[in-house]
Amino acid sequence: MAGKDPEAQIGFDDFLKVDVRVGTILTAEPFPEARKPAIKLTIDFGEPIGVKKSSAQITKHYTPEALVGRQVMAVVNFPPRQIGPMRSEVLTLGVPDAEGEVVLLRPDIEVPKGGRLY
Repeated sequence: MAGKDPEAQIGFDDFLKVDVRVGTILTAEPFPEARKPAIKLTIDFGEPIGVKKSSAQITKHYTPEALVGRQVMAVVNFPPRQIGPMRSEVLTLGVPDAEGEVVLLRPDIEVPKGGRLY
């Protein structure tokens, strides 16, 4: 799997193909139909991307109520993926904590929706 070998290199043009944007979570709700505990997110990326859906396995550190209004980073140009009864349209990004549980990536100050990572 790409990304597991820190010695593996990609070209800058490859990096530019991955469109990572900041969005604001509009809604968050439990997703009991998922195989692993997850939360369904609706994220607003502003224009021209708009509002997208995502499923995230983030139940260890987050409750749905605490997520609404939070900014997150997500890959917005992967093809949609069917996760149970839901179609996930973006990949919300996170990193593992010491126990392997997901911690969301987000800007440390509020930024305009739709801003692209560079």
